[in-house]
Amino acid sequence: MLLWGASAFLWLLVPKALADKVWRMFGTAPFLTALIAGLTTLISLPLETATIGNGWSDAFNAGTIYDVLFETTVGQAWQAQAAAALILVLAFLPSRHWRGQGVALGSGLGLAALTLTGHASMHEGWLRLAHRANDILHVLTGGGWLGALVPLIPILRLLNTPQSRAEALLALRRFSTAGHSAVALVIASGIINTMLVLQRLPTDWSSPYQALLAIKIALVAGMSLLAIVNRYVLVPRIRRDRVRALNAIRLGSIAEIILGIVVIALVAVFGVLEPV
Repeated sequence: MLLWGASAFLWLLVPKALADKVWRMFGTAPFLTALIAGLTTLISLPLETATIGNGWSDAFNAGTIYDVLFETTVGQAWQAQAAAALILVLAFLPSRHWRGQGVALGSGLGLAALTLTGHASMHEGWLRLAHRANDILHVLTGGGWLGALVPLIPILRLLNTPQSRAEALLALRRFSTAGHSAVALVIASGIINTMLVLQRLPTDWSSPYQALLAIKIALVAGMSLLAIVNRYVLVPRIRRDRVRALNAIRLGSIAEIILGIVVIALVAVFGVLEPV
């Protein structure tokens, strides 16, 4: 999720020279993240096969693996994730001219593939397709918002560098504009998803699913509030007190990232619970 948001932001909204500089500042972290994602995808197939089949005896059974791959939604999701992992590997080949696009495409595809095994499967026909499309919109906009904060932090530091200041200011303005849309889409798609799954607000806190969903909603509201403070309170102060304003924006962005990681952890838990 972080890799998707970071790479999409650097590719689409950050001037190329500045984006290349930020990629270099990240060092090997993006490659290691992509490598871990690829290895996780590779390992997950026998694990899923063992779970669906008759235990570890089926984990490497060719026939069972074939059935899982081509006859289950888990297999469809794995195929998409494997394609995403391949794109990520190719993106990190020595030629760098399409690295940003490749990382964004691969990580975005891998993130979207996660929705294939989500709660949309509880529906049939057009409603399933609509629910799944909404899930994809939710994870891509949420990942775009959260992941873009990662390269934003070094870009904020580059505002203090005369030779990078103009490009960094442009990137900050574009982030602000795109951020409005991303936050609005995250909230709207989240509301739609809640209505599709629960058909009501998550007010029954005796239900683990609803309690965790309510906590997630509160955390996203906190992230939204931090984003509003950054944009409408702290950014205008940059002209008057650059150092203090940038430090405050940086701390606010780090807080958003921390809250976002907690949200991801919550989704990983209640995403496998019965939505009641």
